[in-house]
Amino acid sequence: MDLTAATRSLSSAVSAAAKLLSARSALLLRAGRDGLTVGGSDSERAVRLTSAATVHTDGEVIVPAGPLAETLRMIDDDLVRLVVEGSRLAIRVEGGRFALPLLSRELRLPDMPPKVSEVDGHALVTALRTVAGTAAKDDALPMFTGVRVQGFSRELRLTASDRYRMAVATLPLRSGGEPIDALVPAGLLAETAKQARGIVGLHGDGTRFGLSWMDVAVTTAVLDAGFLSEKLIESSTVDTTVEVAADTLAAAVRRVGVYADERRVLTLEVGDAHLRLASSKQDTGEAEETLKAEVSGGRTSPSFQARYLLDALQGFAGERVRLDIQPGMRACVIRSVNPGEVDLTYYVMPMLPR
Repeated sequence: MDLTAATRSLSSAVSAAAKLLSARSALLLRAGRDGLTVGGSDSERAVRLTSAATVHTDGEVIVPAGPLAETLRMIDDDLVRLVVEGSRLAIRVEGGRFALPLLSRELRLPDMPPKVSEVDGHALVTALRTVAGTAAKDDALPMFTGVRVQGFSRELRLTASDRYRMAVATLPLRSGGEPIDALVPAGLLAETAKQARGIVGLHGDGTRFGLSWMDVAVTTAVLDAGFLSEKLIESSTVDTTVEVAADTLAAAVRRVGVYADERRVLTLEVGDAHLRLASSKQDTGEAEETLKAEVSGGRTSPSFQARYLLDALQGFAGERVRLDIQPGMRACVIRSVNPGEVDLTYYVMPMLPR
């Protein structure tokens, strides 16, 4: 294999592939008349990208993903040459040569599942920033480390939970197709949110789920997701409703949260036309801040872990939100007063008061 490529575009393709795969993955580089294909797979995921290149000799090699991505990232030259030299892949630039070992393992790139629909990339990225971040990070509970992806005739629904909170986002599909219902690794979708551009294709066949955009295609194995549903959360006993600017509330949570106890719990005390945040800790003192708010119904005043409340409000930046508060230890439901293309609903479980 022997080719010359623009360093920046090649580096972008290799870096994107490496980030979409697990650590210490290998990459397949395949040079042919259509340019360069960069691909990789592990036990769960597979990714395939195409990059422009001038191919001098066709061929394919398998090399470590991390060192290749890091080397290309640090090269300042406009053009780079990749050429096989014995048991090495040489990365050549003017005045420099960097050689990676060729790996002897087999690496198969599975075919993409059939495309079933499309969604606007910007809307998908906006939804995933909040929903994927709500999934659990603990691999000991794998069923909570994924995002439930449901595609209906004209709507895409994304749901994730870590048992203490749940985020649900709905957004329009650009085209209808076969229904999708799959539990997709949240880490993969979080990385997708950093990379996806333009129109994003949704692919699925019951056992695998895939996303495609521009010159990128990524697939993953899926699990049954039937257990993850907002319908399992009680939300019919709302007795207090509060409307307030999300950014104003988030800023107050950050300030008052500094004085919270070891559990980082603060209380939202609901008044006639205000919301009072309060927290205290024996060795640092106490804090309170009052915000103007529209209040209706009762005066139920729950307590929350500051971090969970901030994560919820981050998804509503620049908007006015409605907090539907339920008595006891039932979830507080947070929604936008005037939702846009992405309709986000966030459920936060209260904590015992300080």
